[in-house]
Amino acid sequence: MKYAASRHPRCLFSFLGALLTLAIAGCAAPQATTLTQELPFEQAVAEATDGLVSQTQKLPAFLAKVESKLAKRAVVVDPMLDAGSGQQTQATELLEKRVSERLSSKYDQFELLPFQSNHLAKAQYLLTGTMTRAPRSGNKAGGLHLNLALTDLRSGNVVAQASALAQDKGLDHDPLPYYRDSPVLVKDKVIEGYVRTSTTAPGQRADAFYLERVSAASVINEATDLYNTGRYQDALGRYRSALATPAGEQLRVLNGIYLTNAKLGRANEAEQAFGRVVAMGIAYNELGVKFLFNPGSTEFWSDPKVSGPYGMWLRQIARESTAAKACMHIVGHTSRTGSEQTNETLSLQRAGYIKQRLTTEAAELGPRTKAVGMGARENIVGSGTDNAVDALDRRVAFKIVPCT
Repeated sequence: MKYAASRHPRCLFSFLGALLTLAIAGCAAPQATTLTQELPFEQAVAEATDGLVSQTQKLPAFLAKVESKLAKRAVVVDPMLDAGSGQQTQATELLEKRVSERLSSKYDQFELLPFQSNHLAKAQYLLTGTMTRAPRSGNKAGGLHLNLALTDLRSGNVVAQASALAQDKGLDHDPLPYYRDSPVLVKDKVIEGYVRTSTTAPGQRADAFYLERVSAASVINEATDLYNTGRYQDALGRYRSALATPAGEQLRVLNGIYLTNAKLGRANEAEQAFGRVVAMGIAYNELGVKFLFNPGSTEFWSDPKVSGPYGMWLRQIARESTAAKACMHIVGHTSRTGSEQTNETLSLQRAGYIKQRLTTEAAELGPRTKAVGMGARENIVGSGTDNAVDALDRRVAFKIVPCT
């Protein structure tokens, strides 16, 4: 046997690989790696990435190929998100960059491919990642929960998942241009599925609704990258391409078509696109719109560059709500700046002002709408910075309710 092994090393490797496959065939899925101690951001990212990779070393696909140590597993990364808002920010972009750098430099068994439609067919794994603010403790801001998941694209199963808690120091949470410019909260069922997938335990199925739309998501990502670099005409073409796919009718796509037409000065096309955004929000039973007001008032933000489109937005919300015969609560929100009572009162006053404007557009909406003030109780971001970072916390939401 010794002689045979020395003459035929590849046979020995194949034999060992087979033994390893048999040995682990009945093993349970790897356990997720969870770190609860708050660490500096760079260290937390490194620990989460290492924890993710350590789980893959126990998988049959990795253990069985002893003889092919140089074989690489192709991975595509769907851009990482803020789990609360569904946005890509400077901080989530940094998270993705650091994870990708560590995978590429430290682990030669992986090959990272750009998240593009032509690479999805080649890739074996899909990497997703989210960042979530931990709850505040009094006046102290919480840390950031980082979640990473690796999904086998062929089986649809999550094969590894790792979490870490990072300190939120020196990070830039400004949304990337697409999300900064977006008039609405674009956290739809696809984004919610992405977030769920990133926290799914190994051995469990990734979110089916999200996975079924990954191919369309790659085209949306290409369009959004173009928008973020100011190439609006090219971005519009890619958003239209995404819309033409079977799973392309998504809020991110319709919102992208609105944004690009607005940037290109095509007012009629932009208004039509916003109408479709509103119709989809009504179909989802909720639409959050970023109406910004002057501080402490019910007057829209004074800068016409910001508030200029608001009249059109209200016209389309009224039109689509009337067409759908919808009944709804108009819910005002504020950031956490200021006293609780002040925020409750101000959010109700702002919701009342929106109701008044909608009723002016369509009188029949009067008895079918109710103004509600939520104050800061349903903050999405919670930073209290009162700038572009927490603009979603000052939104007005339209929640569809049963008509009575």
